[in-house]
Amino acid sequence: MKLPKKIAVLMGGPGSERDVSLATGRGVAKALRSFGADVFEIDVRDENFELPGDVDLAFLTIHGTFGEDGQLQKILQQRGVRYTGDGVEESATAFDKIRSKEKFRQHGVVTPLWQVVRAHQRPTIPLPIVVKPPREGSTVGVVIVKNERELESGMAEVSKYDRELLVEKFVPGRELTIGILGNDALPILEIIPKGGFYDFNNKYPFLNPQAGGGAQHVCPAKIDEEKTREIQELALRAFRALGLQVYARVDVLLPEDGAATVLEINTIPGMTEASLLPEAAAAAGISYPDLCLRIIELSRAREEAGK
Repeated sequence: MKLPKKIAVLMGGPGSERDVSLATGRGVAKALRSFGADVFEIDVRDENFELPGDVDLAFLTIHGTFGEDGQLQKILQQRGVRYTGDGVEESATAFDKIRSKEKFRQHGVVTPLWQVVRAHQRPTIPLPIVVKPPREGSTVGVVIVKNERELESGMAEVSKYDRELLVEKFVPGRELTIGILGNDALPILEIIPKGGFYDFNNKYPFLNPQAGGGAQHVCPAKIDEEKTREIQELALRAFRALGLQVYARVDVLLPEDGAATVLEINTIPGMTEASLLPEAAAAAGISYPDLCLRIIELSRAREEAGK
């Protein structure tokens, strides 16, 4: 593949995941420069960001709000600038946890029992539950309610972000994440808490999306071959259910004695050198610079297919 000559790496953003995004952006910029591309690092703070003239491609590294929810994609489309990742509609669907759940249901993708409630309504799903604002970056506003005592304050906390709340049955299990590149699922990565048990507060994937200090990673996860294929297939089905074509990271829980269940999909996952997607790619023999190249290639294929 011929690499675009002039690439703008869009990083930062106004959302809560700004710092991780800056680290991702710097990593991607360095990798692209290693191929000889002319790279511009653009710190985006709002919709009025400026790009250098005649830029060939915008490589998007803004996680969460504004970067992952279709807003940035729409601005670039209006400006006639090609960009990495999926399109406006697909990005918006994947970012909205309620719309994602509806798509999973339509396509028979296993996901924890869920319901949508208004801020003042009492959920009917039995405790323990997970309460989430449906349209926030994955770190923001997620609360686990273990007992009756915590219900009122938990609901009040999440309703600071949205009037509509997503309530899910809490599923204890092994925490897995599966990187997807086009039609390929990468090796499964398991996130294991250092203490060796899954406590409610800090081991739910959304509360720890970069899986930092409190956990070790095992990749490929120690899961038998047949089960591995089954989980990878589930992750691919979830990816396709949302109309995605380029790349993403699918977060999955594997209960002790049940079927794997899909939690959510990140369409611009962390890409620092220590992030989960590059780690899974490395386990598949794909170096960090090659991963960046593959994302550009798949983005170009999506664009060509859409013409």
